[in-house]
Amino acid sequence: MNPKQVLQQYDLRTANCQLSIGVLASGHLCLLYFGRKLPVQTDLRSVIEDLPKASYLADTDGISDFRLEQLPLMYPAFGTPDLRAPAIRVRDDSGSAIINLKFKEKRLIAGKPALPGLPATHVAGQVKTWEFDLVDSVTGLTVTLVISAFVDYDIFTQSVRVKNTATTPLRLDEAQSLSLDLLSDRFDLVTLNGAWSRENHIQRTPLRPGIQGTDSKRGASGHGQNPFVALATPDTDWQHGEIYSANLIYSGNFVATATVDMHQNTRLQVGINPFEFEWKLSPGQSFATPEVVFSYANKGFNQMSQRYHRFYLDCLLPKQFAKQSRPILINNWEATYFDFNRQKLLALAKQASELGIELFVLDDGWFGKRDDDSSSLGDWVANETKLGGSLSALTTDIQALGLQFGLWIEPEMVSPNSDLYRQHPDWVMSDLRHRPQLARHQYVLDLSQSVVQDYLIKTIDQLLTENSIDYLKWDMNRNITDAYSHGLAVDQQGEVYHRYLLGLYHVLGTITMRHPQVLIESCAGGGGRFDAGMLAYTPQIWTSDDTDAYERLQIQRGTALIYPPVTMGSHVSAVPNHQVGRITDLATRGTVAEQGNLGYELDLLALTTTEKQQIQRQVTIYKAYRETLQFGKYTVLPVDEANEWAWSKVGYGFVIVDHITIWARPNTVPKRLKVVGLTPTKQYQDVRTQRCYSGAFLMSVGLVIDRQNRDFASQRWIFKELR
Repeated sequence: MNPKQVLQQYDLRTANCQLSIGVLASGHLCLLYFGRKLPVQTDLRSVIEDLPKASYLADTDGISDFRLEQLPLMYPAFGTPDLRAPAIRVRDDSGSAIINLKFKEKRLIAGKPALPGLPATHVAGQVKTWEFDLVDSVTGLTVTLVISAFVDYDIFTQSVRVKNTATTPLRLDEAQSLSLDLLSDRFDLVTLNGAWSRENHIQRTPLRPGIQGTDSKRGASGHGQNPFVALATPDTDWQHGEIYSANLIYSGNFVATATVDMHQNTRLQVGINPFEFEWKLSPGQSFATPEVVFSYANKGFNQMSQRYHRFYLDCLLPKQFAKQSRPILINNWEATYFDFNRQKLLALAKQASELGIELFVLDDGWFGKRDDDSSSLGDWVANETKLGGSLSALTTDIQALGLQFGLWIEPEMVSPNSDLYRQHPDWVMSDLRHRPQLARHQYVLDLSQSVVQDYLIKTIDQLLTENSIDYLKWDMNRNITDAYSHGLAVDQQGEVYHRYLLGLYHVLGTITMRHPQVLIESCAGGGGRFDAGMLAYTPQIWTSDDTDAYERLQIQRGTALIYPPVTMGSHVSAVPNHQVGRITDLATRGTVAEQGNLGYELDLLALTTTEKQQIQRQVTIYKAYRETLQFGKYTVLPVDEANEWAWSKVGYGFVIVDHITIWARPNTVPKRLKVVGLTPTKQYQDVRTQRCYSGAFLMSVGLVIDRQNRDFASQRWIFKELR
């Protein structure tokens, strides 16, 4: 029998996409096809059987001319003649890491199984799940690929379950969540990279031979990288082109790579970073990888983005907040920093209420003896001298002004100068032999220890129970060093990073279950942990500590490439901007902030009467079109990207189009802005001028862009959909 003969073909279909998997006569599981949905029962056996023979490759399983290295494997292992990067590495008690995975059986499940301990997507619409068991008969290892097809969303997810069915322990050194072999290298690699204050910039480079990609070894997904990767055909733009993409639902060390082999094939892999990762698998024990969301789009980045947005709103975010309008907030941080008292806070809150703002957020400095960033993290007891009374009394007074109340916490960290650290120095990440490293005057609490998790749950639960708190800003301002846990055995220290995340997810899951009404915005020194794992518990995330409107254009475009705009915390701040010193007008700052979740972070009391009136108008207009701005279909519009940014939000009866001109240029004539994604035959009425346009006109002829006489100028159009 030809070992490359496809004995079984399994087609996993969504409304418009298809993932086809084949079982070979050799027992190997291969990717036959991933792309646009094909006619029912299209025979794909020839994809494997017609592969030309490649030279200088080893034979497989003693079969002449059977070259495993050129096959598109679904989950490659180490030790076989496939010498490309494996998806899994396991070492047995003999010291051998060789495994040879062969297909055993497949199960079709209605819906989707739970993923205990990890954030994961939930079922909406029609979902079908396939489980493919792969077995190594020598080690007693079973690897199960759990693949779900979300039919209505054109999205697939995968997690991998690794089980030790032997009588001796195994050590798991690597287990990727996804491995896709594509029989081409004609792609651009797309990742989201940057640094603190310039997170999630879109990076796009042509693939080259060898390995390329992005990863984090910081204990968090990180400012400099995001657990997302895409392969786009070179002609791809916002409206056209094919894209294969993947986003890991995980908040820690990850790796996302594309490897081009010597035969111009590309292996795309996403999962937990094998750096400093080990997992002890005793007999009968299992390990589940984080879930990865992956998709195929054939109409450019807008189609890809819109599928992720819709899917995450319906199938990832906490259900009670996913479609709930978000309040307009004022955060006191850039208005006061640590220098505040009760009188100043109440005056700021009163002014916010008069301007129509809905939520007051008290940031850092309200607890312990904290007048700067050098003390008191971990001591989550209100400083009543500074607050002029109890936290509960302050909360009551602010809510009496018609505002909701929010509070900043940083529960994963502890200051050396704190009661908590003095009582429990063994609760921090440290081996007690080396001096632990400080960052921002703080240590990382060891959330892999259940006693630390229990402390945080008790403390935060008490804070939320004893005070009327509507919103938490959950910060994390440093990454993990000294990765050692006193709660783990010597041979389990390679589990520290992952167990930290499991502990964090346990704390978040417990708090959100006990206090489902509290809206949590997560933060990690800005966007240092803006990932799908956190969004499963916190429906919005502070996008960046950089609030400059121009810088935010790039940050927010990259973030919105996969994450819904309503999840992005976006604030109007003072000028000159506190991060870069740039001056932009209030209208532009508002327009950019309204691309995400609108808030304010400036001293309202220091504004002129004119500026207060402008903010009041911004708030009033935002409330009138809030659903469209927060939940409308987001589309990037085609413009000269060297000097212009433009996007639209469509839904809830309106179309809102925003355009930003970066640099004013002399003696130039702006070109029309063409809208995308409207119904050609529908009529749209300009709310300001009352003029009506057909969708065909707006898409083919476009809107007149004003000639600007200042830098960083914004222009907005609002259209009402007419039936």
